[in-house]
Amino acid sequence: QVQLVESGGGLVQVGGSLRLSCAASGNIFTVYTMGWYRQAPGKQRELVALMTNIGSTNYADSVKGRFTISRDNAKNTGYLQMNSLKPEDTAVYYCNAVLVTMSYWGQGTQVTVSS
Repeated sequence: QVQLVESGGGLVQVGGSLRLSCAASGNIFTVYTMGWYRQAPGKQRELVALMTNIGSTNYADSVKGRFTISRDNAKNTGYLQMNSLKPEDTAVYYCNAVLVTMSYWGQGTQVTVSS
């Protein structure tokens, strides 16, 4: 059973930065695709960024050039560096690990961007 624990969320002003972390229970990111998703109140969960097991990345248009997904295999941890934050980035951010039909989620971490 894969366990994911997010951390690093908080309250930040417009234009600020945060780095989210996703600690995994094992060395899974060399096998699983890691993703960051977010869900704002009243909205559906949406993809923010993906990194495949071989390191290919993909970003939502709304965060391109501002967010960076990365991982540290030695620490079994994935990251989402978020810069130039906007009020519309306010949401609960979730880490996901998926391999074929197996999909695991963390509990989420709140990010609030104040104007």
